[in-house]
Amino acid sequence: MLARGSWKFKYLLPPAVVGAALLAISSLWGVLGFALAGFVAWFHRDPERSPPPEWGAVSPADGKVSVIREEGDRVRVGVFMNVHNVHVNRAPLDGTVEDVTHEPGGHRPAFDKESEHNERVHVDCGDYEVVLIAGAFARRIHPYVEAGEELARGDRIGHISFGSRVDLVLPERYDREDVLVEDGETVQAGETVLARRQRTEGDPDVALDGGAE
Repeated sequence: MLARGSWKFKYLLPPAVVGAALLAISSLWGVLGFALAGFVAWFHRDPERSPPPEWGAVSPADGKVSVIREEGDRVRVGVFMNVHNVHVNRAPLDGTVEDVTHEPGGHRPAFDKESEHNERVHVDCGDYEVVLIAGAFARRIHPYVEAGEELARGDRIGHISFGSRVDLVLPERYDREDVLVEDGETVQAGETVLARRQRTEGDPDVALDGGAE
């Protein structure tokens, strides 16, 4: 399965057409053109994912944890996506999309401190927020959702073409101690639990976060 709109956004078609045209001239260049089309198709792969039964916020992206920091009464966890990672992003928790906004900016490498000023798309679900951040080679952010949509934990919410970073701003009820991953740890979108509150008697978090014991 390919990421939504991969053909429509003209990533796969051009190298495939060029490869077919070059094949009539040179088998080597034709094969290279088809190889490029194959790489683009592989990059935009979209495998099925199943959130774990345990409650808690799952990763919105495949890759390595590159940011864990407290911002006032919120905690931000960022995941850097390398070129070999799946680039389809997923909802970390159940929720309702309140707003999807595009913020213009630069295209610094997503692991650079200056990437804080990069182009990005904010998917605001009120209780939490997912931020899709463009990188040096990621010039296209494709959100799949709109305001008013209901999300289940693990639902697809968008993809970023060719490398980048995705941040999750956790709900206020999460503290730094609730984060289960460390900087540099490899995670998978929709499957790796990034944070889980310590459950207490009468705690509604299981229902709020999706999943069960």
